[in-house]
Amino acid sequence: MANTPQAKKRARQNAARFEVNKARRSRIRTFLRKVEEAIESGDKDAANAALRAAQPELMRGVTKGVYHKNTVARKMSRLSARVKAVG
Repeated sequence: MANTPQAKKRARQNAARFEVNKARRSRIRTFLRKVEEAIESGDKDAANAALRAAQPELMRGVTKGVYHKNTVARKMSRLSARVKAVG
């Protein structure tokens, strides 16, 4: 357990940051799930729209430090290839 005032503050900050990051990850996963569902339904227009909506969310995850840049680039590449193959 944290003993120094600095360590106690750090523990509080980490707990708060964890909650924010958890919410952000959940939001991004929701956008990704919508893309997946649109791909599975076979609706190319819906899949394109869902992908366009998911892109800024993913990139925001990178700038906020939730995801690594290359991870998001890989996800976007694979998703866009799957969306392109629909229909």
